[in-house]
Amino acid sequence: MSNTNLALILAAGNGKRLAARSGELPKPLVQLHGKPLLEHVMRGANTAGIDRFVIVVGYRGHLIQQWYESHPLKNVHVTWVQNPDYHKDNGISVLKAKDLIHDPFLLMMADHVFEADTARSLLKHPLRADEVILAVDKNIDRVFDIDDATKVKLHGQNIVGIGKNLSDFDALDTGMFLCTPTLFQWLERAMVNGNCSLSDGMRRMAEKGTFKAFDIGEAQWQDVDTPEALEWAEVVSSEQPQLLPNEGEWSYA
Repeated sequence: MSNTNLALILAAGNGKRLAARSGELPKPLVQLHGKPLLEHVMRGANTAGIDRFVIVVGYRGHLIQQWYESHPLKNVHVTWVQNPDYHKDNGISVLKAKDLIHDPFLLMMADHVFEADTARSLLKHPLRADEVILAVDKNIDRVFDIDDATKVKLHGQNIVGIGKNLSDFDALDTGMFLCTPTLFQWLERAMVNGNCSLSDGMRRMAEKGTFKAFDIGEAQWQDVDTPEALEWAEVVSSEQPQLLPNEGEWSYA
């Protein structure tokens, strides 16, 4: 049985590195195989059992909301959160949703596509009240842009280190987390000069032994953060169709 039917999606950033393909569009609306990245993320989560979404928007967020209003999911509830500080790190976007979330939730990025079965399996993973579980990929050699990836150091099932600049690492951060609301407390403790990243809060949890790993095995995923990564995602999803949910699994209202 799933731990939750609620997902928090971070969709606030301005996506400067993808600007060559996005123009003035916010990154979540950049198309992959003819559909916005955010649609792929929401479809995957919905297929896995999510029917409540909290979506944090910032840069040109009104365009994202307008898009969804013309393509609403059937039997799904969406709450929109504005982040005027979208130029800050992603931990700030998470904290903007703090007052709306009081139960376990799936945390995802609007530019990370994934297999629905990965989310479904993560949602069923045992979760303690003080934990956060990160879906990690141990198949390091297959990742498209290793320099840009967030690295993870493991000790058994515990994550003991996380960051883009780790020199000693065992796996990569896929951008999908199963969380309890305790995450908000750790992000607040990690705040420095009004700013913090997810990794800042996770490092503090790692020190306490409450940051865990979930191995996705051979499942595919892709961080779509640059034009090159978008092109790679188009190739991979063509070769691995399970990476993107079937058209029939997206039911409009």
